[in-house]
Amino acid sequence: MYGINLVILICAGLAVASVFTSVIAFRAGAPLLLLFLAIGLLAGRNGPGGIVFTDTRAAFLIGSAALAVILFDSGFHTSLKSYRQAAGPAVSLATAGVVFTAAVVALATHALLGLAWPRALLLGTVLSSTDAAALFFLLRVGGITIRDRVRSTLEVESGTNDPVAAVLTLALVAWLTGGDAQWIDLIPRMAVQMGGGVLFGVTGGAAIVLAVNRLKLEPGLYPVVVMGLAVLIYALTNLVGGSGFLAAYLAGLVAGNARLQWAGALRRFQDGITWLAQIAMFVTLGLLATPKQFPAVATSGALAAGVLIFLARPIAVYVCLAPFRFGSRERFFIAWVGLRGAVSILLALVPMLGGIPGGETYFDISFMVVVTSLLIQGWTVRPLAHWLGLIVPERSGPVDRMEVDLPGLADRELVAYVLHPDSGVAQGRTLPRWARPLLVRRGGRVLSSPRQLQAGDRVYLLIAHAQVPLLDKLFGRSLDLAEADAGLYGDFAIGPEVTLGSLREAYGLPLSEADDRASLSELFRRELRTDLEIGDRLQLGPVDLIVRDMRDGKITSVGISLDPGTKPQVGWERFKARLSTILGIPAG
Repeated sequence: MYGINLVILICAGLAVASVFTSVIAFRAGAPLLLLFLAIGLLAGRNGPGGIVFTDTRAAFLIGSAALAVILFDSGFHTSLKSYRQAAGPAVSLATAGVVFTAAVVALATHALLGLAWPRALLLGTVLSSTDAAALFFLLRVGGITIRDRVRSTLEVESGTNDPVAAVLTLALVAWLTGGDAQWIDLIPRMAVQMGGGVLFGVTGGAAIVLAVNRLKLEPGLYPVVVMGLAVLIYALTNLVGGSGFLAAYLAGLVAGNARLQWAGALRRFQDGITWLAQIAMFVTLGLLATPKQFPAVATSGALAAGVLIFLARPIAVYVCLAPFRFGSRERFFIAWVGLRGAVSILLALVPMLGGIPGGETYFDISFMVVVTSLLIQGWTVRPLAHWLGLIVPERSGPVDRMEVDLPGLADRELVAYVLHPDSGVAQGRTLPRWARPLLVRRGGRVLSSPRQLQAGDRVYLLIAHAQVPLLDKLFGRSLDLAEADAGLYGDFAIGPEVTLGSLREAYGLPLSEADDRASLSELFRRELRTDLEIGDRLQLGPVDLIVRDMRDGKITSVGISLDPGTKPQVGWERFKARLSTILGIPAG
């Protein structure tokens, strides 16, 4: 019993120490992951803690499970818009970029260190993938706000390049241990890994959405179900020969971009469990390391890190991004932010688990490369982004979202915003009817109907799901006034006298010809049946109609918004019912 309690005490103490010392890291600007590694080293066999931990299999198990959780959460917080705009360059870096990186590192270590080709290639593949955990935490937790396309490329690349590195590493280990693996087998094996990861990830993500929205559970059990299914998807995909890492990331991407019950509670739970996974993974790997062996591989580690940071990664980035329209500053930044982290250390455990003679050397070199990468690259990301002019001002978005589980309000949610000082509303812009707050918290006071909103106000609204993206244009920083106005008041304007018949012909809307002579002005008054205001909106199939301007109580201009990203997805029956309500005609 004493031994069990001692183990529990040590694990809890390491976790708490990691959390408390993170405050120092934030103030000093140090990469948090480097801090977690340092805590593991200090607590390990050669540090003051003196904990002897040599179980490679246990370390690989803990690291793999933790990385699955981190990748799922990373996908969960990635929008499909970001994925679409970065899919091409990111996939190029995640496939060809990994191969280029491995080849350059292998060539350099073979020529300069005299490593035999198979061992040089193995070291190159172990170090070839960027680390999702290091990158996500550096950019998101560190609060580094860079241009969307650059950020999305880095995040999607780091979430999808692990399978390629893992397949190459496993194939080389099989070759070095006398297996029958052939180079020609790499392509189909990689295809199976990628295909299996995509298949199980997408279907698994859909299953998570179905389970959360259909099952009636205690609210506290939903986060447990989601995280349990995420790890199950990871393990099942690995068992059938696919890439569990890719599956976990895609499952999170699918689930995070769907409508989920208790979405706010899920995100809060995942934030905590992801932090715990991050701490557990890096502290465990730090415990496993043997600092006394580092001097023996110091030259090899420094050389490998230098080649990787200053040669292999830049070559891979410039070659893979050549077909895409990235500026020289953007390519330079992407080349620099190719951080190595837990993935490289975990892959370095594979030669040890495979029984390769001298397998510990791969682990020690990889550990030194990761520490060097975090020290040099991790500590300089923010100043480099500032120097290159890639930092964009952060926009205050929804700080919290909560499902409203009440009859008749299934399509609504409670949203809280912090009003940005540079937002249009803070500068005096009139709020549309649909965006008026339920209450406002200003300092220590709660206001039910303030005359004027002020910067820093926390605004609470009961809003339709489809209108949440528009709130950023009102309460967030107005980076592009023209773009904000287009989202709020339409892409272009037409006159209020335009008839529904003209609109039906112009946009192919399935409207009844019987109402062709009705004007847009008449439509607004028939539907809303109240005093109209600027900003009032009507949804008409795939088109939003907006009161753009008024004079003496009459509509003088109507805006048309064609952006599908702000429209709810509705079925055909609901669409027909909506039209029948608007036009006053029988449904069907």
